[in-house]
Amino acid sequence: MWNHIIQSPLIDLLDILIVAYLLYRLIVFIKDTRVIQMFAGLAFLLVLSFVATSLHMIVVGSIISTLKTVWVVAFIIIFQPELRSALTNLGLRRGMGLFRAEDQVPAEEEIIQAATRLSKRGLGALIVIEREVKLSDWIQKGVPLDAEITAATLETIFTPPGPLHDGAVIISQGKIAAAAVVLPITEQEELGYVLGTRHRAAIGISELSDCVVIVVSEETRAISVVHDGHIKRGLSQEDLALELGRIYRSGEKGSRRGRRSKQARTPA
Repeated sequence: MWNHIIQSPLIDLLDILIVAYLLYRLIVFIKDTRVIQMFAGLAFLLVLSFVATSLHMIVVGSIISTLKTVWVVAFIIIFQPELRSALTNLGLRRGMGLFRAEDQVPAEEEIIQAATRLSKRGLGALIVIEREVKLSDWIQKGVPLDAEITAATLETIFTPPGPLHDGAVIISQGKIAAAAVVLPITEQEELGYVLGTRHRAAIGISELSDCVVIVVSEETRAISVVHDGHIKRGLSQEDLALELGRIYRSGEKGSRRGRRSKQARTPA
């Protein structure tokens, strides 16, 4: 009976589907990222190894086998943040369907109102909204608040010369969990020419988790939303509400570092 089940065409189909899904996730993961260069080098070594084996080139084959091991170890070390993000995506994102993100932004109206007011006043802001992937490590690096989410509180935090205005606010579990949080800067070097530190920090944290980040530029007063390494700039109050709704409720997802509807022109 068990042999019949194991040899069933359904099992073969399931096997193919699992492999196809993993390959799809791999392609999505490496597309348009610095990882693809490393994969290209590894693929070259694999092809060269096959050629060396076919032609019985013992010395070359031995060297390449050693290089392959070193290459894999180097890949894991160098791209540890990307691999962690990819594994997080595999387990938590919609692809596996095991967990679902919240279907609404906590205190959405208050956050939008705060971003709009700060923009009109020309005050910079960086608001990180936690979703499925917990940001406890980053929260611990900031100043703990555990405050109610109100427009007035957010506006006060980002108003200089207050001690908390420089850094990010992290919203977690329906509260303002921490302020003055220092976020990781994205390693996409090309963004340094068009984006300031605040926007690059927003992209950096979004590459490591599924959070949503609202950025207000101090210089241009532009409001931006960052999610999954993708940034949309120059949003009005209505655009901001629509973009948050798209991310939280429609299930639509922008590809990592893929399309950008509005490219930055001036640093924040």
